[in-house]
Amino acid sequence: MSTLLGSLWWMLVALGVLVTFHEFGHFWVARRFGVQVQRFSVGFGRALWSRRGKDGTEYVVAALPLGGYVKMLDEREGDVPDAQLDRAFNRKPVLARIAIVAAGPLANLLLAIVLLWAMLVIGRPDYAAVVGKVDGIAAQAGLQVGDAIESIDGRATPTWSEAALALTVAAMDRKPATLIVRHADGGEATRTLAMDRLPAGFDERRAVEATGLIPRYQLLPPIAGTIAEGSPAWGVLAEGDRITAIDAQPVASFEDIGPLLRALGARGGPGMIEVERDGERLALEIVPQKLANPDGSSSWRLGIGNSLTQAPAHDAVLRYGPLAAVPAAISETWQLARDSLGMLWRMVNGSASVRNVSGPITIAQYANASAQMGPAWFLNFLALLSVSLAIINLMPIPVLDGGHLLYYLIELAIGRPLGERAMVAGQYLGLALLAGLMGLAFYNDILHLVS
Repeated sequence: MSTLLGSLWWMLVALGVLVTFHEFGHFWVARRFGVQVQRFSVGFGRALWSRRGKDGTEYVVAALPLGGYVKMLDEREGDVPDAQLDRAFNRKPVLARIAIVAAGPLANLLLAIVLLWAMLVIGRPDYAAVVGKVDGIAAQAGLQVGDAIESIDGRATPTWSEAALALTVAAMDRKPATLIVRHADGGEATRTLAMDRLPAGFDERRAVEATGLIPRYQLLPPIAGTIAEGSPAWGVLAEGDRITAIDAQPVASFEDIGPLLRALGARGGPGMIEVERDGERLALEIVPQKLANPDGSSSWRLGIGNSLTQAPAHDAVLRYGPLAAVPAAISETWQLARDSLGMLWRMVNGSASVRNVSGPITIAQYANASAQMGPAWFLNFLALLSVSLAIINLMPIPVLDGGHLLYYLIELAIGRPLGERAMVAGQYLGLALLAGLMGLAFYNDILHLVS
């Protein structure tokens, strides 16, 4: 399946599941309060299948799988027989209407808990939160190669995904981040990253990179992938050799080779390079070649290329047992909700860029990418999207659930419904706000595609 078709397919699957479950929340609670549900539709448009239940509800599977909707008996949408007035939505007490409207977003939050529980039981493959290289403020904070990041500002970081998210939040807030790290020798230490010293206008999507912190998994393994003919390595090294040391200095990654070659070249004369080949450890003599750069400087060449042709294998997994996964899923859902609300607030107060607003193109790309990474990652994506759908729907914007809740709360406070003119004006305002938000989302999508 092509990337385009894959993105479209997985976005339809995601939205179909989440929106249908959202509508099921309205449906279930409406039935509990005695409201007559006239139609429960999975999808929109022409009906592909329909059946009328004994409860009088028409159940429909429609042609466009973009979610679903619930149509309730309501005098504002048509004539209601006198015998059914007590089953009309608009005739129900305001608290009942509040519960019915709030049930959709709450259903999405409950679904997120279930999805995260399943993800944690299956186990989400990831990378260990281990430091691979440090520079800039990360080096100034005292972080060392091999440090395992155990928590950031009190937030546990069992994998790199959690660590990257916590660092990004701290970077947007421009507040120092407190890291608890465990050294390679087992010792524990506290380090403070001066996020308030990040340069103005840094790309928030590369916040971790801006700190000078590179995770271990992003480093290339020190394996000779290619040997250039006529180079110092030609006839000495072989493809597949793992370089373990140069001039008695250990090599942990491909990035370590350049500085060690410079040191060897500055010393002059031949040096020893230690490699692992077919299970054997070999010590070989080598003389790096000095090359002149266009800017007048010089560099030292060995003549090997790296061997990385695909993403490195995961070296960590986020997994719980079925019982332990229940509180963990609830906690993770709460954390996702806090992060999402925090991002919205940061965009409102200007501490985060509105470039973080994603549209359907970006969502489709993430849907496809997570599906390709395996079921656990797709469940994680669905949970995040479900929480986001709940929060967006609870925003006090007319035409959304949150707007209706605002109307009903005002009615509860003043003892009567809002006037029709006020409600119509609110609807127009809500449509304008949604149109602006959608326009911004599409604009950001286009920028991401061309940048």
